[in-house]
Amino acid sequence: MKIVIGAIRMPIVHTEQEVIDAAQEIVRRRCISATDFRIYKQSLDARRKSNIHYTYSVVATVPEGTICDGKEIRPLSMDGELEIPMGRKLACRPVVVGTGPCGLFAAYLLAKSGNPPLVLERGEDVDARAKTVERFWREGAFNPESNVQFGEGGAGTFSDGKLNTRISDPRQRFVLETFCRHGAPGDILYRAKPHIGTDKLRDVVRSMREEIIALGGEVRFSACLTGIREEDGHLCEIEVNHDEKIPCKQLILAIGHSSRDTYEMLYGRGVSMEPKAFAAGVRVEHRQSMIDRLQYGREDLGLPAADYRLVYNGEEHSCYSFCMCPGGQVVNASSEDGRLVVNGMSEYRRDGENANSALVVSVRPEDFGGDGILAGMEFQRKYEELAYHLGGGNGTAPVQLTRDFVEDKPSQSLGEVTPSFTGKWRFAELKKCLPEFIVKYLRLGLLDFEKKMPGFAFGDGILTGVEMRTSAPIRILRNERLESVNLQGLYPAGEGAGYAGGIVSAAVDGIRAALAVLEK
Repeated sequence: MKIVIGAIRMPIVHTEQEVIDAAQEIVRRRCISATDFRIYKQSLDARRKSNIHYTYSVVATVPEGTICDGKEIRPLSMDGELEIPMGRKLACRPVVVGTGPCGLFAAYLLAKSGNPPLVLERGEDVDARAKTVERFWREGAFNPESNVQFGEGGAGTFSDGKLNTRISDPRQRFVLETFCRHGAPGDILYRAKPHIGTDKLRDVVRSMREEIIALGGEVRFSACLTGIREEDGHLCEIEVNHDEKIPCKQLILAIGHSSRDTYEMLYGRGVSMEPKAFAAGVRVEHRQSMIDRLQYGREDLGLPAADYRLVYNGEEHSCYSFCMCPGGQVVNASSEDGRLVVNGMSEYRRDGENANSALVVSVRPEDFGGDGILAGMEFQRKYEELAYHLGGGNGTAPVQLTRDFVEDKPSQSLGEVTPSFTGKWRFAELKKCLPEFIVKYLRLGLLDFEKKMPGFAFGDGILTGVEMRTSAPIRILRNERLESVNLQGLYPAGEGAGYAGGIVSAAVDGIRAALAVLEK
């Protein structure tokens, strides 16, 4: 059996062997025979700046029946083992649409089970996609089918690669271990806030695709789902790129939250869905050295680039930071011509000059300005189009200093913070590309955050607009078997279907969808 030895405190400077030595000393004091020690969890405690330290848990193997006191030592309740059903041959080859984390892990599990799927991705493979995106950022050459949102790896490929999640599903360990087997850094298995970084995530995605193919799967790029056909409430055929017809009885729909044309197609075919709340706002940037100083008390302690999480709860809406990227940059994440949306990205080292985070306000269906199923999507489009034109109509991003936004005045010059935006930018009043309620609660939030982190609002921070893609604006309804409530054989899954929020939760939902297909 395996046990976890917890509450091991370490100073800022230490080695992994010192952590293992401390765990071995704890089991020796209890006269427990243990082997195979390895670090299980690591967290940084910076609540008291005079006593910043790391806390570790270590896992070890002990004889069955070993008594654990539940304080320093407890049984291991979760591990990375996942029982993949074997010998269940599906009558028709399953199809997976999308190669984000949800689709990638659904396809991976199906291939492992002996049912290699057909995987369809509207964008390019990760290598070609990276070149396309870089060219867009550098020259403005926009490709509506392959961009920061669409292509191998999904939107997460051009992000921070965050792997922390609030779900408690034990299969998340399987996700992390699978990433490691395909080239991710080993520390993602034990860090409290693990991340891969966009630079390393691309290699992981490619490696997983190669294994799916080696197991018999077929992966097709530049292949967009454009139609579905049913008979008596059962899925029977799909359409690709408006012309090719493919027989299909089991389809895992792992589209991203930006697949607006797919939402429109499904809505037109009568697939049941409902509007869903999300959040919208801007990206905020500060010098990373300032965030380090505020969080650690000093900038030169040799600690990881500091992050933060801020929340302001107002009477009707909340304002909060989201998807914080230490040492990262703000990127043009547009997926439709004539519209501008931004996101944050950082590499594994997180060694950029600026820290950035989404600063967003909750948006409810009653705020959409319409009562249709797709009203949230049209809300997003409206303000992305306003941001595009506010920037000059050529992909240039509108930027405003935080203090000028709070005081409702135009910005004239930069302070210490230079925008990291992957393209051109210009000063503009961001209130002109945001609804009034979001402007109001962003200002209230910034004033509150200034009290918690002096300089956050009235220093030299900058805002870049607009951030609209925090999560899907709709939810495709499914039953307890994870099938569409009114179309058998269709399995809506992941972030785009409204059932996940982040890389790990989307990957876990993809695993669940694949298991549901195999069980039926």
